[in-house]
Amino acid sequence: PVRDFDPARDAGRIETAIKTKGVDEQTVIDILTRRSAEQRREIAFEYERIAKKDLSVALKGALSGPLEALLLGLMKSTPQYDASELKASMKGLGTDEETLIELVCSRNNEELAEIKKAYREMFKKELEKDISGDTSGNFAKLLMALVQTRRDEPSNVVDYQKIDDDARTLYEAGVKRKGTDVGSWISIMSQRSIPHLQKVFERYKSYSPYDMKESIKKEVKGDLEKSFLTLVECFENRQLYFANKLYEAMKSKGAKEKVVTRILVSRCEVDLMRIRTEFKRQHKKSLYQTIAEHTKGDYQKALLSLCGGDD
Repeated sequence: PVRDFDPARDAGRIETAIKTKGVDEQTVIDILTRRSAEQRREIAFEYERIAKKDLSVALKGALSGPLEALLLGLMKSTPQYDASELKASMKGLGTDEETLIELVCSRNNEELAEIKKAYREMFKKELEKDISGDTSGNFAKLLMALVQTRRDEPSNVVDYQKIDDDARTLYEAGVKRKGTDVGSWISIMSQRSIPHLQKVFERYKSYSPYDMKESIKKEVKGDLEKSFLTLVECFENRQLYFANKLYEAMKSKGAKEKVVTRILVSRCEVDLMRIRTEFKRQHKKSLYQTIAEHTKGDYQKALLSLCGGDD
């Protein structure tokens, strides 16, 4: 949150910026990317009072392209934003599996519970129902198991017997046999606590000639493979997963704007500082510099402002 916050003043400045001939994007970016979600909500309330219209509707009318998507995303709370991204990934013909996998497989129990609640309030539908209607086979089973949020809470007691049993079950359900017993993999990976799973994957190496990620690549394909890999990467280091995803999205010429926007908007009040740290550690260059190199214009300004600083 910004100090000496005055929502009415911010709302007035935004109204002036939108009314300016040619729209003063810079002012809108400066205000919205440098306030907390809570503060943006107050600005929206004041804006409606002053301008007699909804701020998101006004922004939609004044902006376009990736900048519009980013600023409209910031007007939602984090769970609302994730819920709307999930909804969009399943709308119309064909499913955007990449978004679906990222959002379901990288969120923890608490986040998923909040997302389900937001989804129900916004769309009057159950997230589980939409996922099961839009996906099929083991991929659907895995996503459903995750969305049901049955994961154990971390415990102070380390159960070595259970760690060993789970590691052996994962091995016997996959690499050891012909074909894969995906059901066993799904139940272990969707129900055990994260610290427990980290130890299971370590122990797994004493049974299998391959580590867990290599085993997944050998055993399953397609969306199921991507989902299991996302889970394992997030169990091992969730911020590194997001850092790598950002790096991949900006590696090619012309950034994959949707991915970059989604991660920065959805993580900016969660763990973006830690994602920045992992990014620098892994890729030897800051997230800030990478954004500066691969994006342009007002969209770039907004991303850099959200990113917050150079490491």
